Amino acid sequence: MLKRIFLTVLAAVLLASQAKAQDALGPMQTILQANAEIIVKSSRKTIQPAIDAVAGSGLPQAQSVLEAWQAKDMWRRKADGLFFRAEKADGGYRLIDFDSGEVVGVAEKGDLKQIKPNSGIRALIGTALVTFQLNDPDRVKREEALTSLERDANAALLEPLRASIEAEPDPDLKARKLRLERLLTISYDPDEATRIAAIEDMAGDLGVDVRAALNPLVATKLRVFEGTPPADVNVARLLKPGSDALPREEAYALLSDAGLAPPRVTPEAVRAALAEHIEGGTVAGVAVTALSDPAKRVEAYRALADRGLVPPYLAEDEISAALSAYSFAEVYAEPSPAVTDAAEAALARINTKVGLNQALDLGLDALSLGSIYFLAAIGLAITFGVMGVINMAHGEFIMMGAYTGYVVQQLIPNHTASIAVAIPLAFLVTFSAGVVLERLVIRHLYNRPLETLLATFGISIALQQLFKNIFGTQARPLTSPDWLGGAWVLNDVVSISYIRIAIFVLALLFLGLFLFIMKRTRLGLETRAVTQNPGMAAAMGINPGRVNMLTFGLGSGIAGIAGVAIGLFAKVTSELGADYIVQSFMTVVVGGVGNIWGTLLGAGLIGSLQKGIEWLNPSNTLAAQTYMIIFIIIFIQFRPRGIIALKGRAAGD
Repeated sequence: MLKRIFLTVLAAVLLASQAKAQDALGPMQTILQANAEIIVKSSRKTIQPAIDAVAGSGLPQAQSVLEAWQAKDMWRRKADGLFFRAEKADGGYRLIDFDSGEVVGVAEKGDLKQIKPNSGIRALIGTALVTFQLNDPDRVKREEALTSLERDANAALLEPLRASIEAEPDPDLKARKLRLERLLTISYDPDEATRIAAIEDMAGDLGVDVRAALNPLVATKLRVFEGTPPADVNVARLLKPGSDALPREEAYALLSDAGLAPPRVTPEAVRAALAEHIEGGTVAGVAVTALSDPAKRVEAYRALADRGLVPPYLAEDEISAALSAYSFAEVYAEPSPAVTDAAEAALARINTKVGLNQALDLGLDALSLGSIYFLAAIGLAITFGVMGVINMAHGEFIMMGAYTGYVVQQLIPNHTASIAVAIPLAFLVTFSAGVVLERLVIRHLYNRPLETLLATFGISIALQQLFKNIFGTQARPLTSPDWLGGAWVLNDVVSISYIRIAIFVLALLFLGLFLFIMKRTRLGLETRAVTQNPGMAAAMGINPGRVNMLTFGLGSGIAGIAGVAIGLFAKVTSELGADYIVQSFMTVVVGGVGNIWGTLLGAGLIGSLQKGIEWLNPSNTLAAQTYMIIFIIIFIQFRPRGIIALKGRAAGD
């Protein structure tokens, strides 16, 4: 009797002490202990209840526990089975309690067991974490969670995302959440009407992510059915074997691959099988000498097939019978016809807008290229168009300006300041070089175009070699300022770099400057007078030699500034100018020699033509250049004086 009483009291004391120990555990530790077995086992198939218990606890510690678990920072103490977040420390690992967040001791690694979830479990934990991270007080964490969702989302994340939208205080993040919610609704929402509404909401959006969400809805797969396709299959179209969309051989191969018909035996396989079964000069009783007859080959092969030595042979009528017993169809992966109809309508609308925006993008590219050609040709329009001098060294003045910008950047590290210094300095350098060239060579060759061409061509080669000797053959960078980096993005289709915009603005400035000089200054007045009638201009007290010298220097100086601009997006080499000299001459000739408005129109025409040809034939840039030159030759045949014909001395010549 006393023994029974003692055992009863002892059991009660043990139960009381166990209950007291349980009460001593914090609420999160209690949850972890309740799921300790499946946490330690770490199986993707069984871990979900433990994740749900932590995530759904409503405790403020849930997020930190899930984050530690996902990062493999959760450890279990072997002595008592309690879970902690552990950090390396002197003498072992510092143990941090999940409930209090305080350090409760230090343990050696041998006394602990690290919880190492595999990639599948970490993905499940990540899904559970989304609910917390999307509502985290820290904006950076919310943005990181949203970015992670945008990269890799699934159906389980749709509801947590929706729940976080209304309370989102940041307008930018809220807009991103709303957009992502629409995209996930399109892909994962179980309600058909809700998905269709989301598709219609995004139907006019040009974002690549929208097309990425819609394209899987209209993706099809070729399938074969016995008889007609079932009513619950979303069929895109039925295909007839032997049509262009489904060749007869492909249709039968589909049957064969599905195990619905025996493989078709090719003539090559027939010959190989017959060769393997030759016995005593015959194959299945058919003489080898008779096998040159296709009918005899089939007879011998079928005899082998009857003996089970080779696969059966199918005649054309048998293949036709097999094909007629089945139907072939392209089937949507999306089972709902209403959803696929809405997706196709949305994609058709998007594709129309994409086409229009691609045309706009092509137009902007052509405008950008035309502005570059105009900038390169405006100096030539002065020297060639106004003075009638064929200056083959014009490209080298462009190159000289680019190298001037490079040298300035080596002396002035600030890119904005260096460009501001390089532009006027490049003008002075190339203006001086142009004046020297005009005084030493050009003035002795006026009205002798062939000699001028040959002389300037030789000077061009000499200048290229000179700069190659000075700067080497390696391309030199001319770095644009940071504020010219990047691009102006209108949408996912249309964008244009800021450097191209800057060159376009620079081209307009020089157009205005040229017009001002020619219309509002004494040099412009004298230049026009010398152009129209040099003899009469000389009689009026104008020095034609001085005017020609300054005009040639002005054209060369503008070429130097063009070199700085071009060098900002093209590598600076001694051949830089040679890449633009042909287009510069074509721009001036097509536009109309000596007319600045003609040069502008010529640059626009050539830029548009080149971009158009490159768009039609994007894989062959050389072919695009060839077609462009052919077009220019044909154009000149019909309009030899260009778009705007010159009036004056050069026209008479």
